[in-house]
Amino acid sequence: MNWNEDTYNKFDLSDISNLEAKEKVAEKIVDKVKDGNVIGFGSGSTSYLATIAIANIVKEKGWNIFAVPTSKKIEDLCKKLEIPVMNLNESSLDWSFDGADEVDTKRWLIKGLGAAMFKEKLNIISSPITYILIDESKKVNKLGEKCKVPVECFSGAEKLVIKELISLGAYDITKREDRSTKGALITESGNIILDAKFDNIEENLEKQIKLIPGVIESGLFINYNVQIIE
Repeated sequence: MNWNEDTYNKFDLSDISNLEAKEKVAEKIVDKVKDGNVIGFGSGSTSYLATIAIANIVKEKGWNIFAVPTSKKIEDLCKKLEIPVMNLNESSLDWSFDGADEVDTKRWLIKGLGAAMFKEKLNIISSPITYILIDESKKVNKLGEKCKVPVECFSGAEKLVIKELISLGAYDITKREDRSTKGALITESGNIILDAKFDNIEENLEKQIKLIPGVIESGLFINYNVQIIE
C-alpha cells in the first residue's frame, strides 16, 4: 500500500520499535475493510499504525466505517482521522483487529502491556473474528517466555489478589508503575495492574485468575477466535 504522506507525517512514530516490520503488517489489514464496516480497533503500536493505514484507504475510496476503540489513545487517533467512534452498546462488530505481546504456537496470547486488556477482551469476545497483527518478535514457543501476565484489579483488593495469584503458581509479582508520575499506573477504568510471572500457563489459568475476587481482567487470551497476521 502507498502510505498517504500527508496523513502519515502528522504523527510522531519515532518511539515505535520494529517500525518497518510493524508497518508491513499494518498494511495487510486494509484488505479486510469494506464500506459500512463496524470494526473493533485494538491498542498498541501496531494497531496505531493499522488505524492510520485504514484511514488512508477509507479516505481514498470515499467509504464510511465505524470504530469501536479499546483505548483513549486510539479513540483520539480515530477522531483526528475522522473515523466515527461507537461503542458495543450501539452496534455489533463485523470484525476487529489488535496486536499482542506474545503469541504461541496454539494462538494463545498475552496482551495488556499497554494496560488496555479489559476493553480488548470485550472486543475480541464480541467480534466474529479478530485479526492479531504481530511481527516476529512477538512469537514464542511457550506462553510466558518473555512477558509476565498482566492482571487488572481493584486497588483495594491488591493484597488478596497477590495471595491468590501466588496460590496459582505466580511469583515475582509487581505493581505496574506509571513512568510519568512514578506512582501506580491507573487504567482507564480506574484500576491497578499487577504483573505476575508464571512458569507454566495451562489452559484453565485464565478462568482461574478471573475467579479471584477483585480481579477485573487478565492479559491471558486462551482459545479465542483469532487469526494471526504477520
